[in-house]
Amino acid sequence: AGVWAQVDLPHATMYKLLVALALVAGASAFAPVVKPTTRSSVAVSAAVEDMLGADVETAGVWDPFGYSTNADAATLKRYRCVEIKHGRIAQIATIGYIMGDVWTFPGYLSKAADVKFSDVPAGMGALQAVPVAGWAQIFLFAGLLETKFFKQDDDKEPGDLAKFNWVRYDDKELKERKLLSEIKNGRLAMMAIMGMMVQEQVTGMTTIAQLKSGALSPFPHIDL
Repeated sequence: AGVWAQVDLPHATMYKLLVALALVAGASAFAPVVKPTTRSSVAVSAAVEDMLGADVETAGVWDPFGYSTNADAATLKRYRCVEIKHGRIAQIATIGYIMGDVWTFPGYLSKAADVKFSDVPAGMGALQAVPVAGWAQIFLFAGLLETKFFKQDDDKEPGDLAKFNWVRYDDKELKERKLLSEIKNGRLAMMAIMGMMVQEQVTGMTTIAQLKSGALSPFPHIDL
């Protein structure tokens, strides 16, 4: 804020500048990557490029931080496992974030703390409303799922966690399409939940509240 005050840009100009910078950054991020003619490890590079969903959004492998450089097969599998896991968590988080404005559980969240579910606000406000004991239970439950019920086995494909009631596909083409859909939906959800949380910090309103009020501008305090 201090920098903008010093240059004394009009609000509309500042808004347009920020939007332009965002567009340039976005275009640069998703621009096709020129593949190098020389590679330190042909086998590793080929493995990265052959991974399902490696270039569906970027028309080429986009790895600005070089995580895949010199990465072995085990490391690449670890990255894919983490991506799928984060995508699944983000999808649940996106639904949960929106549902806070739509529906609330009846009864008490904590009788000891005299906190009802209806007392917990939607969006980021819930982070402070949930008692410490509640967060401890959440982390304990998540850890139990991570290490016991949905533990990733080394001999199974990334994301193949459930040991019961899991849909399997014998058709290779159908299986790849389903797996790619999950990867893409997970990536979208990671962007969505982050965007909604940032937008709430900027506007002070959750996504549903913004839709109801019609205040959809990412810069609500700037008079255009």
